[in-house]
Amino acid sequence: MVDRIKHDAPVLIIGLGRFGAACAGELDRLDREVLAIDAGAELVQKWSERITHTVQADARNIEALKQIGAQDFSIAVVAVGSSIEASVLITANLVDLKIPQIWAKAVSQSHGKILARVGANHVIYPEAEAGERVAHLVSGRMLDFIQFDDDFALVKMYPPKPIRGLPLGQSGVRSKYRITVVGVKSPGKPFTYATAETVVTDHDLIIVSGTTADIEKFASLTN
Repeated sequence: MVDRIKHDAPVLIIGLGRFGAACAGELDRLDREVLAIDAGAELVQKWSERITHTVQADARNIEALKQIGAQDFSIAVVAVGSSIEASVLITANLVDLKIPQIWAKAVSQSHGKILARVGANHVIYPEAEAGERVAHLVSGRMLDFIQFDDDFALVKMYPPKPIRGLPLGQSGVRSKYRITVVGVKSPGKPFTYATAETVVTDHDLIIVSGTTADIEKFASLTN
């Protein structure tokens, strides 16, 4: 039986471009131990004061990875995207080092397929995901949009007119629109969980969940 990886396990980040640096910086802010490496001395120097552990190394060389102790990590993120060949080779090296969880950034579907075939456990498409998110936000109806697997989404938005001024149980949001209002935020107050008795006003923000198509229809109701 495979041992479960500890929630606070150290993380190896390979590549200190925008994506890798943001990932490493946020993990460091969350007090996770991070070792960030990059082949470029300039990037390593740039981030050395913001990330606890940074090392200059060429991760395409498996011996270089061994020298920095990469084999001792349970989680690694391959944030190299400018060179598909390099990201695939680095991922293969991490597989050879038997790192249990490998997250790899892909710049295209074909790139992602190769990463998965060589052994990446999780393939990330940051640019595609960001583009899809922005597409839902540019209409102005939604303030934030997060899509999960199976076309399920979580959205922050202003409440459409048909549900304002009524308890959610009476407005029929689930039966009519097939979405669920998860939380409500009134001005100057924190988000609270919504109940059947919750009444939303013109000034509130709501968090709703449901399929992308149903949420799009709900958001398009006359405001």
